[in-house]
Amino acid sequence: MKWMRGLLLLTALAGCTGLASLTEVATPTDLYVLSPKSTFSASLPQLRDQIVVNQPTATAAVDTDQIAVQPTPLQVQYLPGARWVDRAPLIVQALLIESFENTGKVPAVGSSTIGLRADYLIVTDIREFQAIVPVGAEGSALQIDVRLNIKIIDAFSDRIIGSRSFEEIVPAASDTPGDVTAAFDEALGDTMRDAIEWSIRAIARHAATSPR
Repeated sequence: MKWMRGLLLLTALAGCTGLASLTEVATPTDLYVLSPKSTFSASLPQLRDQIVVNQPTATAAVDTDQIAVQPTPLQVQYLPGARWVDRAPLIVQALLIESFENTGKVPAVGSSTIGLRADYLIVTDIREFQAIVPVGAEGSALQIDVRLNIKIIDAFSDRIIGSRSFEEIVPAASDTPGDVTAAFDEALGDTMRDAIEWSIRAIARHAATSPR
């Protein structure tokens, strides 16, 4: 794969005395963004409750602005010459908030940093957020794996009212950064849509039986 050959070349150059800093300076880094979800089921219920989306948790391998790639199940590397515009958990948090807003079914949604009084908290753990090199399939497309575990907490009782994982695996058209990040965008978008629709329905059911 092109990015693999590039990674080996950079590693070899960095091992040469005096060339490591030159390699870092000379290698351009492209920054990539991901997009919020804007299309949802028309049957979603209208909420009357305010939602706070906490900053997601993630392992150190994912909690970075580097784009994670797993060449083997027990190894993590990063796509050379490309980065996210921010750490992955911050990107996912911002996109979840904007996507909740895009449903038009939530009166107020934000992060805890803005001081919003929460009726419900969305607690997210990023379980998978990497490109995977298929085992024993030379020349096969990278598989982009995004898996989010979502917990909904009633802020008044401090109890979990729902917990579920959502996952999408999308093949990248090629191993170029543009195609890899496009597959990330599709996988995250589909995962967020499913997670948000489930969350809104779960909150609506709970609110109907637990009036404030």
